[in-house]
Formats: sequence, C-alpha cells, structure tokens
Amino acid sequence: MDAKHLGKTSTLPTTPEEAELDYVPNPRKGTRYLIRFAAPEFTSLCPITGQPDFAHLVIDYVPGDTIVESKSLKLFLGSFRNHGAFHEDCTVGIGQRLFDEMAPIWLRIGGYWYPRGGIPIDVFWQSGAPPEGVWVPDQGVPGYRGRG
Repeated sequence: MDAKHLGKTSTLPTTPEEAELDYVPNPRKGTRYLIRFAAPEFTSLCPITGQPDFAHLVIDYVPGDTIVESKSLKLFLGSFRNHGAFHEDCTVGIGQRLFDEMAPIWLRIGGYWYPRGGIPIDVFWQSGAPPEGVWVPDQGVPGYRGRG
C-alpha cells in the first residue's frame, strides 16, 4: 500500500480534482458487508452566489477488492469547502468518483441539503440495485423539519 495520507501530514486540497483518494485492500475480501460514512457537516459553495451550502452526506457501499481510506475521504470531502457546484453535481459527482475509482460491488450516496431560499434539496444516487443478502439500513436522516 502506497498511502498518500495515512500516517502522514496532509493539507486540505484546494479543489476536489486535486484531492487524491487512498484505497487499501479489503480486509474481508469475499465477504459481503456494508460500510457507511456519514459527513453531517459537508460544505460547498453555490456556483452562482458564492454563498455556503451545507449538507449531511451518507455514503454506503459494499466493497470489492478495496476500501477507501477514511483520512483521504475526509480530505476529499473537505476540498469542496471552496468549490462552487450545485447540490446535484456535488452529491452525484462524489458517488461516481468513488464508484469509478474504488470499484465497489455497490455504492449509494444520499445528500441531505439544508435549505437556502426556503427549499431543501435532497439528492440520491446509487450504482444499481443493492446486492442480495446485504443488510442495507435506512440512512437515518429525516426529511427536513429543522433537521437536527
């Protein structure tokens, strides 16, 4: 494993494109199980106004040969802090990049965005139908009613 971040001092990438994700061998290769990452304080910028947007992201995946290393994922998600993109682009783009690079058996992402202008926008993407025999719990984020 040639880790770029794990056990090293890392700086926050300035853009998502600049961010490098580390993948490590799946320690339970051949076993179907679900991994969940929750990022309740995700931020990006509105591409038009430059105003901050906030979301609670939930990423679920069933790993294949590799898993994403959590420090590199945290840095990748943090790189959106000064990135201008619509909610849909951020949410789907994160899911697709992880799916394309890591090649999990299955991946889904839920982007539960806090309202600006009075309308919350929730964005969901998944790579296909969930695999049979894997427990896929609800993402646990309620519909907006002052999300807390």
